[in-house]
Amino acid sequence: MENATEVTVFILMGFTDDFNVQIFLFSFLAIYLSTLVGNLGLVLLVIVDSLLHNLMYYFLSVLLFLDACYSSVVTPKMLVNFLLENKTISYLRCATQMFLAVTFGTTERFLLAAMAHDCYVTICNPLLYLVSMAPRVYVSLIIAPYVGGILHASVHAVATFSLSFCASHEIRRVFCDLPHLLTISCSDTHTNQLVLFYFVGSVETVTALIVLISCGFMLLAILRMHSAEGRRKVFSTCGSHLTGVSIYHGTILFMYVRPSSSYALDHDDHMIMLTVYTIVIPMLNPILYSFRNKDVKEAMKRVFGKNGCINKVYFSH
Repeated sequence: MENATEVTVFILMGFTDDFNVQIFLFSFLAIYLSTLVGNLGLVLLVIVDSLLHNLMYYFLSVLLFLDACYSSVVTPKMLVNFLLENKTISYLRCATQMFLAVTFGTTERFLLAAMAHDCYVTICNPLLYLVSMAPRVYVSLIIAPYVGGILHASVHAVATFSLSFCASHEIRRVFCDLPHLLTISCSDTHTNQLVLFYFVGSVETVTALIVLISCGFMLLAILRMHSAEGRRKVFSTCGSHLTGVSIYHGTILFMYVRPSSSYALDHDDHMIMLTVYTIVIPMLNPILYSFRNKDVKEAMKRVFGKNGCINKVYFSH
């Protein structure tokens, strides 16, 4: 059996065999630019506007930064491949891309759970909020997701790139996707498949339970409120978060927590879901969490001016 290090390049096949290149190039370029402008613009807004200097918006800015980073790991190489005949990626760059993708993806899942806990404390224990979410607590809730993401990615990177890739080096994805790398290895991947299933399944289960339990307690607190305006405001906040989490976790579960034999078979379905996960969701998060948020809208008015074009687009309703 050949050593895995003898493989020097992989070929990223992706959409390019079956789809109109120009349509997808301009579509994904527009989505990517929108993602960068929307996410990094809102991060800058949180930094600049002092009235947004609270924990909820600190969490949000970290989430949006992660989305911009995740999209930048995948999209630029994909756009370049639409234009070039040579769609190769080096062994080291492939390993790096997979490591960063898993790191940012896992970090975001942990961060979404931390944000759900923050919402729970805000709504259910508002009088104890400053004690429950003291600086050392919320700093830990921001650092811990990064640590968890790096550790999770390290396990998969070491396990995957210890395998041999002597049968095929064609990756039928737009980036070095972990499950697909396992399908093209000529080593026995049974242990890797189990590690993938149980690690991803555990992360998904723990983070999804934290979100669901937090939202359950929030719902009970909302139902006890006497103020209709208070209920509407809390429903709006919780609804945006739950929508974002549902889309994110649903896509993850479809792609990774399923029988390993289906990874190679459902190419079209998997490519669509992978595109939603890596490209579309990072663009949607600013809309879900911020653009319909009153505080963010007011901050945009203060920063960009009441008569600016942003004001006309987002604040006309």
